[in-house]
Amino acid sequence: EIVGIAGPLALSRLADSSGRFKPTLFISAALTCLPLAPLVLLRSPAATGLFLALLALGLRSMIPMMDASTVSMSAAGRGWDYGKLRAVGSAGFVAVALALQLVPGFDRSPPEPIALCVGVLSAAFGLCLLFLPEAGRKSGRAKELAPRAIAIERGPTRVFSGVFVLGLVVIALGRLAMAPVSSFFSLYLVDEVKWDAVGGMWALAALSEIPLMILSGRIISKLGPMGAIVLGTVAIALRLAIYALFPSPAGIVAAQLLHSLCFGLFHPAGVAFVALLVPPERRAQGMAAYIGLGVGLPTFAGSALGGLVVQGWGYRALFGSFIVFALAGIALYLAKRRSFECC
Repeated sequence: EIVGIAGPLALSRLADSSGRFKPTLFISAALTCLPLAPLVLLRSPAATGLFLALLALGLRSMIPMMDASTVSMSAAGRGWDYGKLRAVGSAGFVAVALALQLVPGFDRSPPEPIALCVGVLSAAFGLCLLFLPEAGRKSGRAKELAPRAIAIERGPTRVFSGVFVLGLVVIALGRLAMAPVSSFFSLYLVDEVKWDAVGGMWALAALSEIPLMILSGRIISKLGPMGAIVLGTVAIALRLAIYALFPSPAGIVAAQLLHSLCFGLFHPAGVAFVALLVPPERRAQGMAAYIGLGVGLPTFAGSALGGLVVQGWGYRALFGSFIVFALAGIALYLAKRRSFECC
């Protein structure tokens, strides 16, 4: 988890300094494939730690680099709307989740078939990169056209401006509130609700996010990135309350549909926030900071804290108590609303 947070920040500096995204994406794909065989074959704890760190570096670097590349393509006048393109990623998640749900006992498989699945999909990702246009500023085609961008291309010349850090805290509080869902929902579904439908419920959540991602550009243009983020945070609080109060299949389905706002709107709004406040030459670092510090670190901390809560008071107390973090994010935004007038 620590490497997955810090590593992409380092790789993003490489992307920004070189002015190209594709080499870093190739590195991410390679770092995802290469550790798989040693993880399966070696039984040394030290080797396991080393190769898990490499795997985390590869997997966690893909998303911020892809987001930065996609935003740059939009800004370069190619007419790509980030939310619409990101919806294709959600469709891929749905396909894999449903496929694994249909394979009896896949979650109890030995490591070899799981590693094979990860390796094949990562290799396919690497092959697709051969056909991806380079969107970095040294590609010769990365002319920045503000009307085509997700957000207005202006802002400070450094990554961590005061407003960016403040927004990152609001985002982090929302993601901290989501940590029980990310880390404990599958266990909650099986242990508390006694319903073996993990793959299906995650697929339902991902399906619900696709329409909001497609419409996210219009919503963000009306509410602003931070307004959309706060709307998503309100949905997170409601989702946690449903888990805590209605531990039943009907309650689960209703809560999973709120993923449309909790991620389908929240994530494109977070990307738009970075695109608005971070200059193009620092875009990869801005995306890595958003994913690592705004999402990864609070998820890591929330998982550790959530495990203690589950051990002591159970899953329903876990979901109910983490509503506090969502409310704290909303309160911080309202208290500093004037600071976010630019976004």
